[in-house]
Amino acid sequence: MQGINRIFTRTSLRQWRSLHKGALNFQSTETVSAPIENLTIPPPSGVDTPASPKIEKLVTEISQLNLIEVSELSTLLKKRLNLPDAPAFPVGGFIAAGAPKEEEEEEAPQKVKTVFTVKLLKFDEKQKVALIKEIKNLMEGMNLVQAKKFVESAPAIVKEEVPKEEADKLKEAIEKVGGTAEIV
Repeated sequence: MQGINRIFTRTSLRQWRSLHKGALNFQSTETVSAPIENLTIPPPSGVDTPASPKIEKLVTEISQLNLIEVSELSTLLKKRLNLPDAPAFPVGGFIAAGAPKEEEEEEAPQKVKTVFTVKLLKFDEKQKVALIKEIKNLMEGMNLVQAKKFVESAPAIVKEEVPKEEADKLKEAIEKVGGTAEIV
C-alpha cells in the first residue's frame, strides 16, 4: 500500500509541477502579447493644461503684432475660414451670464444723487393746523385754503429737485409740527 501511495504522490507531484510551470508560462506569454499602453496623467484641476509648442509659438507671434497687423490678420482669417462679419454687440438684447450684470450693478452706486424730492406722507390730526401753517410758509404762492387741501391730500410732494441741505431742512420743519416726511 505504501508503494501505491508513493507512486500516486510522485505522479501527482509531477502533475502539479507541470501544471504550475504551464501557468507561469501562460502568464509570461500573456504579458508579452498584450503590451501596456502609455497612460497620460491628466493635469490636476485648477491648473492650466499645457499647450502644444506650435500653439505657444503662434500666441507669442500674435501678441507681438500691432493693432493694424491684428486687423489685417482678422480680415484675412475671416476670408480664409469663410466667416461672416459678426456685429460687435449682438442684436436682440442678448445679455451674458454674469459679468455685465455685475458691472452694471457696480456702476449704479457710483452715481451721486444731487437733487432730491421731499414728500409729505402723513400727519397727526391734533397737529393739523400747525402743519397747514408750516406748509403755507414753506411753499411759495400758497394760501391757507390751498395749504389745507394739500395737507389733507397726503401723501403729496412738497418740493422737487432741491439740494440735500434744503431737503433735510424741509423734512425737519415738517416733522417738527407733527407731519411725517420722506426724502426721495
